Amino acid sequence: MPAPKRPRKAAPKETAAVAAEAPSAGEATATAAAPAGKRAAKGGGKRVLLVDDDVEILESMRAVLESRGYEILVARDGNQGLLMAEKEEPDLVVLDMMMPKRSGFLVLEKLRRSRPLPVRVIMITANEGSRHKAYAEMLGVDDYIRKPFAMDRLLSSIDRLLS
Repeated sequence: MPAPKRPRKAAPKETAAVAAEAPSAGEATATAAAPAGKRAAKGGGKRVLLVDDDVEILESMRAVLESRGYEILVARDGNQGLLMAEKEEPDLVVLDMMMPKRSGFLVLEKLRRSRPLPVRVIMITANEGSRHKAYAEMLGVDDYIRKPFAMDRLLSSIDRLLS
């Protein structure tokens, strides 16, 4: 007699939501805030724009930040990031330095010139050069994190800047 079939477990809601909302290449998206039952006290619905062309890094950051109660906006290149920052007015931008179409530096320069109240910006980069860090600081970046980074390091910076 064959063994009875066991029912399949449903995928966790966060994983399913991330997979369902993953945009196609070159598409910017805004995702809904985490459900109220999942909302962590730290995020409190603050809006964070993630601007990076690396899908794996984007999805990792998105999953962790949504689980902490942040509302996440996603852009996959510098031009989309700039447009979303101007349109959506996030509380904080996590900005990759090296991206197609417009570098993180150019996005940061434009954000600093175009907004009366500057948005908080964390720049992330795989670049090791100290002059790049100095230039980012001159442009008014709030934090500068080198890749690869521990997610705790990013979370600590975000929590500090949005508290």
